[in-house]
This record gives sequence, structure tokens and C-alpha cells, in this order.
Amino acid sequence: MSIQDRGLAEAGARRRIDSVDVVRGIIMIVMALDHTRDYFAPLASSPTNLATTTAPLFLTRWITHICAPVFFLLTGTGAYLAHKRRSKTELSRYLLTRGFWLIALEFTVFKVVIQFNFDYSVTVLTVLWAIGWCLVALSALVFLPVRFVAAIGVLMIAGHNLLDPVRAATFGAFAPLWTALHAPGFLLQGKHLVFAAYPLIPWIGAAAVGYALGGVYDWDASRRQRFLLTCGLALCVAFVVLRAVNVYGDPSRWATQKSAVFTVLSFLNTPSIRRRCSSCS
Repeated sequence: MSIQDRGLAEAGARRRIDSVDVVRGIIMIVMALDHTRDYFAPLASSPTNLATTTAPLFLTRWITHICAPVFFLLTGTGAYLAHKRRSKTELSRYLLTRGFWLIALEFTVFKVVIQFNFDYSVTVLTVLWAIGWCLVALSALVFLPVRFVAAIGVLMIAGHNLLDPVRAATFGAFAPLWTALHAPGFLLQGKHLVFAAYPLIPWIGAAAVGYALGGVYDWDASRRQRFLLTCGLALCVAFVVLRAVNVYGDPSRWATQKSAVFTVLSFLNTPSIRRRCSSCS
């Protein structure tokens, strides 16, 4: 048994896998950059607004786009690893109750602590809301074979932009449901505003892929490392090719800018959830 395989065996006994925790820690540090930048940078415009930003400021925001996808991916991975010490029925119950608990926290504690909102005049549903529903979805998906969960996840991630032409208003009274599933927008308007910032379809897809990814940790170290390296490089190449085509995958197209540096920034400038909100009506 290799050193890395022994590490995984020891991690199983400790119920933790160091590499997964290290990635979570790194992402938390990167996320702190996004949450603290506003204290030191002008608030008049977005760091990704190419008309007003600088390259260093742009990159402090751009690099943080990796945070949410990794959190959702590892949410699924953690669910798979939890299966090692629970039956599928126990795991499903655990994910279901934990998911609803996170949703409840979003509407209560998180709303007060983060949004400083006590009267519910404006409610913004963010990451706990989305992760909670991801866990609820996983509570059903865990009964499927892992390869099916992976296929569902990939389809949700790669295919959800095909639904961009479908507007919430098409569904009449069910418009808020479509908004919650596909694009950031208001679930409730009037005296009390409820805004869902994280559309559930792609994030549930990320969690589903993460669940399937957990199975990779059952492999021997050499096979696992080879797969992760190949998959990572392939996804990077796929991003460059898809972005270069400039047709599908992102509602914001890149364009030639005033300099080569800013053209590269335009290429990298895939909009965050907050930027997409203006086009989700």
C-alpha cells in the first residue's frame, strides 16, 4: 500500500480526508478576499466592469468565482463519503434533514447576521438556501447508481444554458418556481421582496457531480491522481475552447478591448450570479 493509500485508509478511520479539507480551506481563504475587498476598493462600480476596473482589481474578483462551484462540488463529495458510515436510507434522511435545516437558517439566522434585516422587507436567498436544496436533491439521488448521478449532474451543468431563452413569465403563476430553478430573480414582489440569488439547476448539478467524484476516493492513488489531473486539464481546455467559440455557455460575450491585457480580461470575464440578475426577468 502506498503512502497516499495509507493516508486515505487512516482518513477513513478518522472520517476525514485531508486533501478534501485542504481544498475547502484554500477556497475559504480565497473567499475571504472577495468579502474583504469592498473595505479597501471603491464601491462605485463592479471590479469586473472593464470600463472602470484595473487588472489587479479585476483578478481579485475573478479568482473568487471558483469558490461557490468548489463548495457545491465538495458538498456532493462529502455526501458520498458519508455513505461509508451510513446506509443509503440513513444517508438520505441525514441529507434531507440537514438540507431543510440550512434552508431554515437562511431565512432566520443568516438573514439577521449577514443581511442585518429584521423586518423581512427584503430577503435575499444565497448560498445556504442553494446548498440546502442541493442536499434535499441528493437525498433522492443517493438511491441511484453513481454513474447515473454523474450523468444527471453533467447534463444539468452543461445543458442548463439551453433553457436561457425560456422566461419565467412563460409559466404564469409558476414563474417563481422557474426563477428559483434556472435564473436569479424575484420569487416574491410587493411589500415583501424575496430574491433568489443562486439558481438551483446548475448548483444541484455541481453537487451531483461532486457526489460521483467521491467514488474516485475508492480508487488506488495512482489511478485517482491520473484521473483528476486528466479531468482537470480537459476541463480547462474545454473552457478555453467554449469561451473562444463565444456562442454558448455564458450570456456575456467577450470582445476585443483597448489593449491585449483587457481583451484577455474580457475573455475571462464570465459574469457572476450578481451580474446575471439584470437579465433574468
